[in-house]
Amino acid sequence: MAIAQQYLPPRPPQGQKPDPEVVKAAKQRYRILVEQSAQSRLLRASESPRQLQEVMVDFWFNHFNVFANKGLTRLWVGSYEASVIRPQSLGNFRQLLGATARHPAMLFYLDNWLNTAPDSPGARGRLKGLNENYARELMELHTLGVNGGYTQQDVVTLARILTGWGLCQDFGRQLAAIADPSGFCFDSRRHDFSDKVFLGQRIKGSGIAEGEQALDILARSPATAHHLSYQLAQYFVADQPPAALVDRLAQRFIDTHGNIQAVLNTLFHSPEFWDTKYYNAKFKTPYQYVVSALRATDVSVQNLRPILGTLQQLGMPLYGCQTPDGYKNTQAAWLNPDAMTRRLSFATALASGRLPLNQVPVNPDTPLLPTPTMPPAMGVPSPQSGQTIDPQQLRITLGNPFTTQTQAAIANSPASLRAALMLGSPEFMRR
Repeated sequence: MAIAQQYLPPRPPQGQKPDPEVVKAAKQRYRILVEQSAQSRLLRASESPRQLQEVMVDFWFNHFNVFANKGLTRLWVGSYEASVIRPQSLGNFRQLLGATARHPAMLFYLDNWLNTAPDSPGARGRLKGLNENYARELMELHTLGVNGGYTQQDVVTLARILTGWGLCQDFGRQLAAIADPSGFCFDSRRHDFSDKVFLGQRIKGSGIAEGEQALDILARSPATAHHLSYQLAQYFVADQPPAALVDRLAQRFIDTHGNIQAVLNTLFHSPEFWDTKYYNAKFKTPYQYVVSALRATDVSVQNLRPILGTLQQLGMPLYGCQTPDGYKNTQAAWLNPDAMTRRLSFATALASGRLPLNQVPVNPDTPLLPTPTMPPAMGVPSPQSGQTIDPQQLRITLGNPFTTQTQAAIANSPASLRAALMLGSPEFMRR
């Protein structure tokens, strides 16, 4: 909440409209804040020795997606990733679920900060009625899954349970002393204190404890274990993951009360994970493709703006997924002719040193778009501004995973194009 107080423009005197220049300056501050958060993510993804943690940050952020460009969510998206997703990415699912439920980024993005018992003493203005948005996504996306056995009545009941969960300030009045450093506050005046029946279980009206009890029920549900296990198996093994693997992961999830490391350990030691028919079965998302190229080439990166621009043009800007289900990680979502052309252009520019990755941005205040961050097409000359990639070193790093056909294409090409052909090869598009 402190960050909101720091970045929000001052409230104009009553009866006056906000100064357009003040609003414009505030929007510029928001944009820079989001971009700095994105750069921090990319730098960790491409440089951190804790690669599995970075992979799981990508997985869980998508699972609990928030869209940075929805209002004030942009103020908290960096904090959301740093203080909620990252610390819990290899921890316990219940704790991760609870942390996302309380964070201002999620409260604002899915509107639960507005969720109010209609006849409660605190119902007024915008805070005057039930808002089912978060309750629905909490069950459909975050826990049980769309076929998880809940009803519309459960959605309404969960929304009632979560009334009063919100922000310590509604930007017009201070609600309470900030007890939670994230800025979460529970407003008992807006809560529905009646007893409730949620997913067949009775919950006595007791205030904020009702929400924690509901999260407990959701986190330990077998439907949640199966839903998350399917997603993990799909992320790491195949777009249509083996059912037997999903069942074993779900059982492990239940046995360990949602221990993420334990579930991953079962996954990584499963015969399906090591089955050769699933080798390179996954088509990389744009984020995975770009990050893997940076890691494989070990280029020196002091300027991440060309990478952020490339992700935008590949259709996967960081924190840019508008819908709460996050970005897909399947081949059907990302494999198309336009995407391949753009990836090849990126590979060529990166391999030939034409991306200004080692040049500090002259003016970081300029927006990413319409800045022409798209690298030139293959064969189109442009000024070299970075280090070129040694094809022999790259082949050693990659372990020569290429088919005979790809190896022939590389060998028959000019030396200056060989690294680009490796990065643009069908084999490097997959993992």
